[in-house]
Amino acid sequence: MLLWPLALVALLALSACGSDLSTTIGTQPQPTTTVKAGFQSQVTPLPTIPPYRCGAWTSNNAPNPGATLLIYARLTHNLQGVEGKQATATVHFQGGDVTLDQQTSDQGGYVKFTLQLQDQQPANVPATVDVTFTGVPGGNQTCETFFTPV
Repeated sequence: MLLWPLALVALLALSACGSDLSTTIGTQPQPTTTVKAGFQSQVTPLPTIPPYRCGAWTSNNAPNPGATLLIYARLTHNLQGVEGKQATATVHFQGGDVTLDQQTSDQGGYVKFTLQLQDQQPANVPATVDVTFTGVPGGNQTCETFFTPV
């Protein structure tokens, strides 16, 4: 119990000495950053967004090897769905490719394919699917998705 009063006396003695810690902390000059006037002229311009784009996904990207999957895709023009375009899906299994029945995009630009895996892909081996929309101004649009049976 005798240590507590001694510590208080030492603290008061230090504060009475006029020690000002704020003068020794933060007195180092901070480096400055200069941005040269020509900096922005060196920046690569942002790419333009293509008017037609597509995306694809599966109903389950980790199915069992005997499952039935749905493969979805959507074609857009300036973010609006494109109706009436033909789409083909090609599944790339380890043992070879399978092409699914052609579909036509609906009013929202969506197509849906049904894929019965039937143990065509080994467990823990990814398979990819390419969906290609044809008859699109500027050329066919292809998007890709994947799944891995577990």
